[in-house]
Amino acid sequence: MMEEQGFESLPLSQDSFRELWESVVTPSISTIPPAPEVPQDTMYMMLMNDQVLADGFDEKLFELPPESSTKDGVVPPSSTVPVTTDYPGEYDFQLRFQKSGTAKSVTSTFSELLNKLYCQLAKTSPVEVLVSKEPPEGAVFRATAVYKKTEHVADVVRRCPHHQNEDTAEHRSHLIRVEGSQRAQYFEDPHTKRQSVTVPYEPPQLGSEMTTILLSFMCNSSCMGGMNRRPILTILTLESPEGQVLGRRCFEVRICACPGRDRKTEEENNTKTQNGTKQTKKRKSAPAPDTTAVKKTKSASSAEEEDKEVFVLHVRGRERFEMLKKINDGLELLDKEHNTRSKVSVKQQVPLPSCGKRVMHRGDRSDSD
Repeated sequence: MMEEQGFESLPLSQDSFRELWESVVTPSISTIPPAPEVPQDTMYMMLMNDQVLADGFDEKLFELPPESSTKDGVVPPSSTVPVTTDYPGEYDFQLRFQKSGTAKSVTSTFSELLNKLYCQLAKTSPVEVLVSKEPPEGAVFRATAVYKKTEHVADVVRRCPHHQNEDTAEHRSHLIRVEGSQRAQYFEDPHTKRQSVTVPYEPPQLGSEMTTILLSFMCNSSCMGGMNRRPILTILTLESPEGQVLGRRCFEVRICACPGRDRKTEEENNTKTQNGTKQTKKRKSAPAPDTTAVKKTKSASSAEEEDKEVFVLHVRGRERFEMLKKINDGLELLDKEHNTRSKVSVKQQVPLPSCGKRVMHRGDRSDSD
């Protein structure tokens, strides 16, 4: 109490706190300058520093949101095993090959019987393409080579090292090449490593209904380190600018020195095989001829011939030789006894006398004696 009285009794050298507060002039809001903008990254770091982190660290904190697997206009990666079935599609995609016969001088010939193209190395093979209606603008043709057999279909078809080293082109590892077009593009799939070549679709010229593509195959089918005599298929597809397949055609290819001769030989072998299978089926269905009578007539003569044959047997070891010799001697003795018994058992057939007379033998006496 005394302290309070002493405090109140002190002289007022200054104004009281209330009078001082009331004398302060509050500035207008409009006169306050705006605060500087803080960058979003700085604000995020400030909040992170003020925030108390939990004991367990969230591993998904800095992960980006997952992107959609397919976007508009983006084609997913190609499959490991390409499709080799024909698909004409809505544009009725068709292929035609020029008829060049099987002469030895031809550089390219196609067998409709085998659906197979025979061509020489690095020689142009024209392929005619037909469609029922105009494809979308920017459509392309794509040619891809794959192995035909199942055990090789996962391998990538490439040129052999010998022909690659001799070539100076940028796309020298590609087996299939498009000739006569400066707009041909060569691709290698990043997932399957398969190689392909594309060329833009061109509408048929006036007075024609087809477009011609010139293909060349830059390695022989027998090249070591390349195809190594493994049969291949060529897949020719019609694709939209986004990569969607509009049509597909597939045919086998053989690159050799003499296409006409090889085509003729394989067609003949195919015809013989088909005829041979038909004959074997007829033979199986027909009843087997009866050979019992023939066997009976030949059994006696064959047995005699077999008995007369002499065989030489090489035996290792004295003891084994003596044992087999005893067996052979015993068999020879049995054969001799059998022959003697058969001779004794055979009796001479004597004609019986007439008028009831009996046959006289040696030592017998007649009735008159």
